Amino acid sequence: MLEPQSNRWLDASYLYRSVGWFSAWKQGSWLLQWSEVIGACLLSILFLLAPVVSTGLIGVLLVAVAGYWFLVTVSDESRWGITPIHLLVFLYWCIATIATAFSPVKSAAVSGWVTLTLYLCLFALASRILRSPRLSNWIITSFLAIALLVSCYGVRQEFFGVVQLATWNDPNSALANDTRVYSYLGNPNLLGGYLLPAIALSIAAIFVWQSWIQKTLAVIMVAINSACLYFTDSRGAWLAMAALVATVLLLFYYWWRQYLPRFWRIWLLPLVFGSLAGLLTVAILSSETLRLRFASIFAGRKDSSNNFRINVWEAVFKMIRDYPLTGIGPGHDAFNQVYPRYMNSRYPALSAYSIYLEHLVEMGYFGLGCFLWLLFITLSYGIRQLTSLRDRRDISGFWLIGAIAATVGLSIHGIVDTVWYRPQISTLWWFVLAIVASYYDNLTSVWRQVKS
Repeated sequence: MLEPQSNRWLDASYLYRSVGWFSAWKQGSWLLQWSEVIGACLLSILFLLAPVVSTGLIGVLLVAVAGYWFLVTVSDESRWGITPIHLLVFLYWCIATIATAFSPVKSAAVSGWVTLTLYLCLFALASRILRSPRLSNWIITSFLAIALLVSCYGVRQEFFGVVQLATWNDPNSALANDTRVYSYLGNPNLLGGYLLPAIALSIAAIFVWQSWIQKTLAVIMVAINSACLYFTDSRGAWLAMAALVATVLLLFYYWWRQYLPRFWRIWLLPLVFGSLAGLLTVAILSSETLRLRFASIFAGRKDSSNNFRINVWEAVFKMIRDYPLTGIGPGHDAFNQVYPRYMNSRYPALSAYSIYLEHLVEMGYFGLGCFLWLLFITLSYGIRQLTSLRDRRDISGFWLIGAIAATVGLSIHGIVDTVWYRPQISTLWWFVLAIVASYYDNLTSVWRQVKS
């Protein structure tokens, strides 16, 4: 029988049995009676400060999050919340650990491994705290509030101008002097990636928040965040935004389909997507900036940004060929030490400019396979849980829709960039995965479903 065997395996696990070691201490501690509220405050502070402070301070906050997660875990007697996503995240960490052990630059890889471990602790704590609808709404609202401030400053840069901190446009193109906003994040591609979860969750907020004032604020958030993302001129973020919107529309259709008349069940999606395709075509034809940026996607090496990425990718493939199974170890420090041995001297880079190639470089084929598996399980189980929420007419399902859409958007953006390895976005990546995981039943319930 599957369930008793699985329970015996967990009971024999030293790691699993470490949960609850100090449960008696928690029962006698007044402070830890508010453990989830304190955790929510800690996560909210992290998201409120992340876009406006240094990466060093973000690191300190992540250490605090990791330490607090360990504290509440060893003092919790319930042993709750282990899901398939948690198991795959743990496997992902194990593969990263093996890659670190076999890295040709071990000291640099250890630094990346520590950073990754802190992100995974953030995921573990958030997936626990977000089980409370009240605290979940609190944390998401905190993130949306600071994202609105970031977007407002970015929109202001578009209208009043801002110094371009690097050569972000092809100097030979008609857009060489075009302004690309970057707000507090210092890079337009980074800003574009940061705004994707903000747009997805602010769309969800329109349906979750109850009062008309709240709903109006959510609509304003969607508009300003979307405008700011457009002003970044980030082609990867634009493509990700298209995928995000398509995902939201498909999930909305899935949510309301059973309430639609037969005609709209058949024709609603073709009409909506056809209309959007028509509007996008008109926008591309009528806006020179949009038309030139869109055309540059297909310009190959004729566009300087494309040419740079292609040259980096060529060097990256050579790295993958030499370290195919376990990679060079996690983190940009390891990449920076190994990449110069393979690069064209004219094209220095800090990353592989693709999260999928980055996984291959850092953790080999095993790491990429685990990452893709994690992505698939997160999306498939998220949609399965959405069905249950829809049947119960639980409006918190819209947060789940927003999290799934943000996951898709960040995954598409990651095809051509690695900006979400930066802490401002990496924290959001693990946060949206934690939102999905927070809706899952315990692993015991999953085993019971498998058995039945």
